[in-house]
Amino acid sequence: MLTLRNLHAYYGKSHVLHGVNMTVNEGEIVALLGRNGSGRSTTAKAIMGLVHAEGDMAFRGQSLIGKSAYDIAHLGLGYVPESRDVFPKLTVRQNLALGEKRASGKGKPRWRYEDMWRMFPRMKEREHTEAGVLSGGEQQMLTLCRTLMGDPDLILIDEPTEGLAPMIVALVADYLKHLKERGVSVLLIEQKLTIAMSISDRALVMGHGQIVFDGTPAQLRADEGVRKAWLEV
Repeated sequence: MLTLRNLHAYYGKSHVLHGVNMTVNEGEIVALLGRNGSGRSTTAKAIMGLVHAEGDMAFRGQSLIGKSAYDIAHLGLGYVPESRDVFPKLTVRQNLALGEKRASGKGKPRWRYEDMWRMFPRMKEREHTEAGVLSGGEQQMLTLCRTLMGDPDLILIDEPTEGLAPMIVALVADYLKHLKERGVSVLLIEQKLTIAMSISDRALVMGHGQIVFDGTPAQLRADEGVRKAWLEV
C-alpha cells in the first residue's frame, strides 16, 4: 500500500532522514517508535509532501515524490499532526464539514457525522461549540474525526495521546482499532509503548533517521538490545 525506499528528507540544509525503508500494508496498524528527534514526525511530513524528500515513495503504485500535500490527500492519505490544528473560530460541525469528502465516482464516503458522534459522543454534545474553547482531549477527538471525514484509506497519526487523560487515551485506542475494522490502514507515531504495542500489527523503530527494527510487537518485546539502544531513556 505505502512503500518508502531509501527516503531522505531535509529541513533546509539539515539532513534529517537518512535512507528510510518501510512499508504499510492494507488493513494494517503499524507503530512507528523511537526517541524524540529520531525522525518519526519528519517521516510523516515527508509522506504528506510537507518537507523536501528524495528517494522512492509510493502509495498504491503512485509516486508521492514532488506531489503537493493537497494531491497526496486526494490519493487517499489522511494526516493528524501532533499540533492538532483545529479552526478555533469554527464550530465542531463546521470543522468536520471542512474535512468532508464530496461525492465522487467512488460512491458514498464510508464516514458520516453519525459515525463521529458514535465514536466520540462528546463531539455530538459539543457540535455547535467553537473549537477554540474545547479541551485538549476534545480537540484531539475533533482532529481525528475531521481527518476521517476525508475518507482516507491510510491515516498517519502523530502522537495522538500526548497530554491526554487516561480515559481519553482509551477512547483513542478504541478509535484506532475501529479504523482497522473499517478497512483503514494506520501509521501510528506514539510515545506510549503500552498502547502502541497493544493495538499494532507491526512495530518499526527509528534511530538517527533510519529504521533500525521492523517486526511484530512480540518480537520487539523479546529484543532487549533494540529497546535499550533505541527506546528506553
